[in-house]
Amino acid sequence: MAERGSRIFQPGLLAGQVCVVSGAGTGLGRASAIELARLGATVVGCGRRAEPLEAMRSAVEGDGGSAEAVAMDIRDDEAVDALFDGVLVRHGRVDLLVNNAGGQFLSPAEAISPKGFRTVIELNVTGTWLMTHAAATKAFIPAERGKVISVTLSPHNGMPGMVHSGAARAAVENMTRTLSVEWSRFGVTLCAIAAGQFDTETMRTKYPREVVEAVPGTVPLGRLGTEEEMAWLVAYLASPAGDFFSGSVITIDGARDNWFGAWPPGADGESREPPAEERRPRD
Repeated sequence: MAERGSRIFQPGLLAGQVCVVSGAGTGLGRASAIELARLGATVVGCGRRAEPLEAMRSAVEGDGGSAEAVAMDIRDDEAVDALFDGVLVRHGRVDLLVNNAGGQFLSPAEAISPKGFRTVIELNVTGTWLMTHAAATKAFIPAERGKVISVTLSPHNGMPGMVHSGAARAAVENMTRTLSVEWSRFGVTLCAIAAGQFDTETMRTKYPREVVEAVPGTVPLGRLGTEEEMAWLVAYLASPAGDFFSGSVITIDGARDNWFGAWPPGADGESREPPAEERRPRD
């Protein structure tokens, strides 16, 4: 937080907006909350753990922005209702909901217990639905405006070891497409951001070292995304430039959704063009 203001967008771009961000205490959610606040929005960050949320709030306020921290569980419908009721009492409006909270664990499909599968579905699907439905019915539909951005996953062509999360995020993407049609008559827009592999603390500390070291090599661009790159996309969609985006799944993953690893294929990722003599026309 050494620098003040956004590196990309004009100051005050989101002035006056109230943005609710779930999972705002760490990783992509934290970065998004900070960027939205830098652009003038009041950010209400929520999540299950109070300590990282308070750290986010302190960082925003130290940067001259405005943020609140609310510890709650998005799977608890009463807590979700209380969250949005409180925001409307304090601020009178909600302009954006970022459904960033989620969770999964790496496991072979045959080793996932019924409880483990239900937990992932409840957090990623039910929690996202409860937050989205409450934001829409309490704030967006009455005001005839509002935006929802839900974070899902890339690649879309199957993720071994993550069948529970892949199923959950596919459900959220379909939910996004369906609601973008149903709620268009109320001026509500919904998009999903399918995030690939990003350089977050979770990536660095919660997965096996062999996986962490190998992942950049699976991305055609040869690197992980940065938290700021995700935050910039969220801010763009939150801005007037994002007003005509709805029903879209926007993939940000360095082309991983389209290809595994470098091109041309090779362990070191170097070009595999044949030598000049082999490129000459043959008789």
